Amino acid sequence: MDNTAVSIYFCGSIRGGRSDQELYADLIKYLQSFGTVLTAHVGEKDLLTDHNLSSREIYIRDMKYLDEADIIVAEVSIPSLGVGYEIARAVDLGKRILCLSQLKRNQNLSALISGCPDLQIVVYSNIEEAKTAIDQFLAVK
Repeated sequence: MDNTAVSIYFCGSIRGGRSDQELYADLIKYLQSFGTVLTAHVGEKDLLTDHNLSSREIYIRDMKYLDEADIIVAEVSIPSLGVGYEIARAVDLGKRILCLSQLKRNQNLSALISGCPDLQIVVYSNIEEAKTAIDQFLAVK
């Protein structure tokens, strides 16, 4: 896979809680060194308004991005209905999916995520471990 041409869909909690927004921004910045992050807005500080889009407009936009993406990277430490939905849709679409879960919060990870054989799940302790997981995930063709 030519990493410069990779389209990446990044998932992170929005309405489920934004306490990891800075982490999302850091991960997105790192992912951008490999390709285009279609959902870079997930790392924005003031995203709760999502640029005044309706729920329907957000759904249409995000499903379009999900369909276009080559790979999915989901930060799943904060339980989120939306992230779970995105992951399920990505599985149905046959996408390669990396789920990153912080060690300190891993006990909150849904069994439907942790038990899914279609996902690569990495539990990490710090941002460097998350970046290493991304490197390894992208190295697989």
